[in-house]
Amino acid sequence: MSVSATPVAQLQGRTFVIFAAMFGLLGVAAGAFGAHALSARLEPRMLEVFETAVRYQMYHALALFGVAWLCQQMRARSAMIAGWAFIIGIVLFSGSLYAMVFTGVRALGFITPIGGVAFIAGWAALLLTAIAAKTR
Repeated sequence: MSVSATPVAQLQGRTFVIFAAMFGLLGVAAGAFGAHALSARLEPRMLEVFETAVRYQMYHALALFGVAWLCQQMRARSAMIAGWAFIIGIVLFSGSLYAMVFTGVRALGFITPIGGVAFIAGWAALLLTAIAAKTR
């Protein structure tokens, strides 16, 4: 399955590792902040919303590491699409939920499904990457 990656794919893989590490770091920090500082300050429903944002951020930060590996292993445009879809998904899905929790503006919840669609698109692109992979 290994096809030498182009320099662009290698750079893209490095970019995804950077984003994955950043989102992972921020996700752990946000989770700790939520557990220790917000639990007494937020109503239970808003704490659930915050925890959902953290959970999906962490799932997709980890997925980005997998995408980075795929970019290093093969020339698959669909893997790069998956990575950018996951990044967009984290920003829109988790970001809108964080903003809603901290501002109280419930209308921000209308952005959340767009991030969810980006997550789904990312997983679909990974599926296409796997289907199209050439085996030796």
